[in-house]
Parts: sequence; structure tokens; C-alpha cells
Amino acid sequence: MNWDQIKGNWKQFKGKVQKEWGNLTDDEIDQMEGDRELMIGKIQEKYGKSREEAKKEVDEFSTRL
Repeated sequence: MNWDQIKGNWKQFKGKVQKEWGNLTDDEIDQMEGDRELMIGKIQEKYGKSREEAKKEVDEFSTRL
């Protein structure tokens, strides 16, 4: 699924994001509003991952949707 679709339907995907990355708060997920770069940054920050690791996870997640 492309990021325009994800962004447009963010409310539908918030639960899936929470399930995938449980350490993210509801407020953080709300702030993302489907913004891929912001999502990568938050995952990187919360989980102590490199930017490349976080990017790979987010891209794999979007592919599974």
C-alpha cells in the first residue's frame, strides 16, 4: 500500500501501528498522521534502532497492509 493511501486512512491503520510497535503512545501515533518520515523517526527514537532498521520495518509494515 502506498503512503498516500495510508495517510488518507490513518485512523483505520492506527490500531495496526499500535499492535506492531506497542511502545509508541497513542499521542505519538496521532501526531504521525501517516507521515512516513515521522514514523521512522519515532520508531528509531523509542526502540533505539538505526534509521535504516526503522525504515526497513516501516517499509515492510506498509507492504503487509
